[in-house]
Amino acid sequence: MAHTLIIGGGIGGFSLAQSLRKLGWDGLITIVDPHGLPYDRPPLSKEIMQGTKQHDDLLLAPAEWFEENRVEIVQGEAIAVDGVNKTVTLKDSQKLGYDNLVIATGGVPRVLPLPGFNHPKILSLRTTEDAETLKSRLSPGVDLAIVGAGLIGAELAGSAVDLGAQVTLIDPAPVALVPAVGEEIATRLHNMHDDHGVTYINGLTEEINYHDDGDHAFTVKIKGHDSLAADVVVVAVGITAEEALARSAELDFDNGILVDEAQQSSVPGIWAIGDCARTRREDGALERRHEHWENAVHTAQTAAAAIAGADLPQHGAGWFWSDRYGVHVEGVGDMSLPGSTVVRKDSNGHPAVAFRIANDGRVVGAAAVDDSMAVRAARRMIDRGLSPDPDKLADPGENLKKLAR
Repeated sequence: MAHTLIIGGGIGGFSLAQSLRKLGWDGLITIVDPHGLPYDRPPLSKEIMQGTKQHDDLLLAPAEWFEENRVEIVQGEAIAVDGVNKTVTLKDSQKLGYDNLVIATGGVPRVLPLPGFNHPKILSLRTTEDAETLKSRLSPGVDLAIVGAGLIGAELAGSAVDLGAQVTLIDPAPVALVPAVGEEIATRLHNMHDDHGVTYINGLTEEINYHDDGDHAFTVKIKGHDSLAADVVVVAVGITAEEALARSAELDFDNGILVDEAQQSSVPGIWAIGDCARTRREDGALERRHEHWENAVHTAQTAAAAIAGADLPQHGAGWFWSDRYGVHVEGVGDMSLPGSTVVRKDSNGHPAVAFRIANDGRVVGAAAVDDSMAVRAARRMIDRGLSPDPDKLADPGENLKKLAR
C-alpha cells in the first residue's frame, strides 16, 4: 500500500489526511507531530488565554476519527528527510518510510537579530503550552509588553487586559495592519487600544534586557522613547517558515519551501502546504507566502488531490479573520493592490466595510468589522471579477448580495 507521511499536526496536516479519505484514497496515512493529536491554533491567543477552552477543546477531531479513518498518529519530532531513500528520521532516531511526504510544519516565531531577543524568558505564542505559560504569568497589576501589534499581538493585548494586566503594545508602524485591512479599518481597530486602556508606542524596539533584581524583570529599549519596564515580554513579530527539513531534503527554498500549483516541491514525492510553502509560478515568479488558517486548508486540499490523482480544486480569494476587544474582523483579497478604497460606514459613522477597487474598477479586496455577510459578498465580487458602482458600495442601504450577482 502507498504510504502518505504528513509532518505537522496543525489544520494543514489534518486537512490533508481528511481530504485524502474524502477523495477515496485508500493508502496508509501517518501524521507526525510533537504534540500528538492535531489541534487548532487560532484559539490560543483568545479562548485559551481567557480560560473558556482547554487543550482538548481545540482537537480537530476526536481520537476515534483517526482510528475509523485509519490515520496513524506518531507523537514525535521529525529532524531530517532523505529524499533519495524516502525516509524521515525522528528525534528519537526512529525512521519512517514514505511514498508521499507532505511537509506541514508551519513556521517558527521570528526572532529579530537584536540584543536580548533570544532570551529564554521572553515568550512567544505557537502552542497550547505557550498560551498556558503566558496566562499563568498574567494577573491584575502585571506589566506586559508586547512587541508587535499585528493580528496576534492585538489579540493577546485584548486577552491580557481581560486578565487585569497593564498592557503596552510596541510597533514601528503608527497604525498596524494597514496592508491587510486598509487604512480606514486599521485606524478604527487601532483606536480600540486606547479605548481599552492599552498603551501603544510607535517605535522600533532596539534591545530587551532581563534582570532578576528590582521591581521588573525586563527593560525594553525603544528608539526615540524612554525605556519601558515590564514584568512579562511577548514577541509577536510574525513567523519564519520552518526550513530545517527542507534543507535536509535539499528542497528549493526561498522564505518558504518552493512549490508548484499542485503544492509539489522541487523533489518528486515531496509536497509542502500551509505557512511553510511558497508558490513558484510557471514563469518562475514567486508569490508571497500566506500564513492564514484557510490557506493551510486550501493548500492541503490541493496536495491531496494531486496525491490522489484527482482534479485540482479551484479556490476563491484568500480570507482571514481576527478577534479583539469583542469585535470580529474579516478580510478577503488584497487591500494593498494599486487603486482606491471605498468605505461603507455604520450607523455611528464608523468605517464598517472597506472595499479595495483596482484601477480598472474591479473589487480586489475588502475588510469589515462585525459584518461577515459583507465579506462573503465581496469575495463573490472578487472571484467573479465584478466592477460594482462605488457609490452603491458605499451606501449602507444598498444590498451587497445583489451587487455581487
